[in-house]
Amino acid sequence: QVQLVESGGGLVQPGGSLRLSCAASGSIFGMNTMGWYRQAPGKERELVATISSGGATNYADSVKGRFTISRDNAKNTVYLQMNSLKPEDAADYYCNIRGIGFYPWSYWGQGTQVAVSS
Repeated sequence: QVQLVESGGGLVQPGGSLRLSCAASGSIFGMNTMGWYRQAPGKERELVATISSGGATNYADSVKGRFTISRDNAKNTVYLQMNSLKPEDAADYYCNIRGIGFYPWSYWGQGTQVAVSS
């Protein structure tokens, strides 16, 4: 069993910055990918960014150049630095971890709210 705890959400003005953190604990082994997804009211959950154990990253086109994902493998923690925030970035942000290999597994956090308003 794996638990994911997100933190760092809040209310910021357009153009502001936030840093999200997600710490994973439990039975984590082997190669894995950690990432952030978001869901706004009336919209489907969408990928924001992912990062593998080896450091390979993937970003949604809408956040490229503004967001940076990173991880600390020793701490099983993933971060999302969000700069130049826009109103359309407002959503609930969810942390995810999934296993890589022949036997897939995946866990989700409870989410942290990001609001962007003046």
